[in-house]
Amino acid sequence: MTTAGFTTCLWFDGQAEEAAHHYVSVFKDAALGRVVRWPEGGPGPAGSVLTAEFTANGQKFVALNGGPEFTFNEAISFQILCSDQQEIDHYWTKLTENDGEGGPCGWLKDRYGVSWQVVYAPLLDMVADPDPERATRATRAMMGMGKLDAAALEKAYAGE
Repeated sequence: MTTAGFTTCLWFDGQAEEAAHHYVSVFKDAALGRVVRWPEGGPGPAGSVLTAEFTANGQKFVALNGGPEFTFNEAISFQILCSDQQEIDHYWTKLTENDGEGGPCGWLKDRYGVSWQVVYAPLLDMVADPDPERATRATRAMMGMGKLDAAALEKAYAGE
């Protein structure tokens, strides 16, 4: 491979540059990279955006204006591991604004249809706890939530 890691390509129908700018505004350690436009004589309108590269939390992405043939679905999602309620609230709010929609268990779809999991990071250890009662309490609490509530998860896990 010529570079370390992978680049995730996200297929859009005309919103690639807009989406890249949006994600750069949402995430830390984010930056817009190269924007490639169709040349004269290309299959797309000359000057329109073909791709927009960006990074978000150090992850490389390319947003591609591929057309209406494919759309996003929940089979692929991005997990955002959050250390506290403030981070959960930030990502949930920014990613559901302007026609995004919240779902169950910390899942949501943003305005472009991309699926995200806004996760309270300690929850991963809670649900994997070798004590089945603690793990079950945390799992049941999570299953009853849309946006995750860190304090409620901690209380359920502790048996309070």
